[in-house]
Amino acid sequence: MRRQLALAEQEREHATEVRVKDTLQTNEVVAQRLRIRTSYQTALNAYQARKGLARISWATWFITGGTILLWCITATVMAQMVGAHDIRSILMNIASNAIDVHDNDALTTTLIAYGAKDNSLMLQGQYWRFITPIFLHANALHIGLNMFNLVVLGIFLERLYGHLRFLLIYLLTGIISIIASFYFAPQEISVGASGAIFGLVGAYSIFVLVHRRAFPYGGVPALLWLLIIVALNLSIGFFVSNVDNYAHIGGLISGCLLGWGFTPLYRLSSHNVLVDKHALRRRWPLALLTVSGTLVLAIIALYVMQP
Repeated sequence: MRRQLALAEQEREHATEVRVKDTLQTNEVVAQRLRIRTSYQTALNAYQARKGLARISWATWFITGGTILLWCITATVMAQMVGAHDIRSILMNIASNAIDVHDNDALTTTLIAYGAKDNSLMLQGQYWRFITPIFLHANALHIGLNMFNLVVLGIFLERLYGHLRFLLIYLLTGIISIIASFYFAPQEISVGASGAIFGLVGAYSIFVLVHRRAFPYGGVPALLWLLIIVALNLSIGFFVSNVDNYAHIGGLISGCLLGWGFTPLYRLSSHNVLVDKHALRRRWPLALLTVSGTLVLAIIALYVMQP
């Protein structure tokens, strides 16, 4: 009888231990899911905690404004090269070339003068052309589409990533897109922000993937939407001349890599305070590594492409 009572007591203790263990595991799962949801919501709404001018997506608007200003200058110079000197004739020339996707001598000469990607000049030491093409555009349609995408996506992502991380991703993916074009499309004169914008798409794709449990249906609809956007834009390159798909692919891949390293990742600290584990002040060694890696890529491309 005593033995049976002892066995029954052991079974009750074991059952209690199992229930406690299951409860702890359940609580941990709930806490993990809460952290994931909180991470997304905190990143999405972090800008609301800022006040006044600090809430503005400065990097996005600065890049957009500077790019539009530079296009106005190059469009005016190109119009003057073909004989348009008063405001009306300049505007007429810009309008007539608004959707022209074909090269012309005045356009090519102007873009090269202002910093377009030209392999022959880059191999002669004009290394700034790894950066300047990001801010140059061929015509009104080109800049209109790119700046629309930049504003729509950029404002949102800058709120998620913060000013400096957003700027780092935009510039580095833009430069890497030019490096890809430099290596894989050496004969092309290339300009445009689309490589950097593809980089932003790549970074956001990784954000959705990392925080998929915070999105409806595990983030699958959001990822499919991004995939459709990428597929449509890349397919245009196969049917429309003068579209640099190598730059687009280079920007997309580098955006995914940088997004993986810098996507906001909030976790509860020991003091129950949400801390972004991927904040730039915590990830500055990785930031230096990515900048150095981009520089090394450019040097390798220059070395390999030497005649």
